[in-house]
Amino acid sequence: MTLGAALIVAVITFSFTSQMEGKKEIKTDKSSVTWKGFKVTGSHTGKIALKSGNLVFKADKLIGGEFTIDMNSIVNTDLEGEYKGKLEGHLKSDDFFSVEKFPTAKLVFNKVKSTGKNSYEATGDLTIKDITAPVTFEISVYGNKATTNITIDRTTYGVKYKSASFFDDLKDKAIYDDFDLSSDLEF
Repeated sequence: MTLGAALIVAVITFSFTSQMEGKKEIKTDKSSVTWKGFKVTGSHTGKIALKSGNLVFKADKLIGGEFTIDMNSIVNTDLEGEYKGKLEGHLKSDDFFSVEKFPTAKLVFNKVKSTGKNSYEATGDLTIKDITAPVTFEISVYGNKATTNITIDRTTYGVKYKSASFFDDLKDKAIYDDFDLSSDLEF
């Protein structure tokens, strides 16, 4: 009788306890990545698609991850018509991300440190245009969802078009070096 009761308690406990363990594939169709770039006279926003990705857990703690971004999917969401098409084409050109030569970008986590109950500081290698550099960012995990915001200096990856760090006398034509990526991930 005691063994039976213990077995029932064990089954109930494990049924209601969902410990995250192992590699969790990102549902790319239910996840989104939004970008925002800034210039002296304003900003532009848009979306870019994840090609693949995963987060790695051990005993309910995030310990790693890896993402591949489809650079051909970059779209603008704050313009319409001709200007939308021109901006998207320009972002895909050699002035910016050279998507024909470099169709993907990649982020690989190297270190993850817990900073709170569901919060982490992650450091990883970000590769854009075949140039890899370290990035550090905050990531939060709640159930089967994660959110993160990353600020990236585009000039680190050879994207220097209208950067005041490289060109003088741009005045109000300058585009700031940093851009933001905000991700809502589901796995």
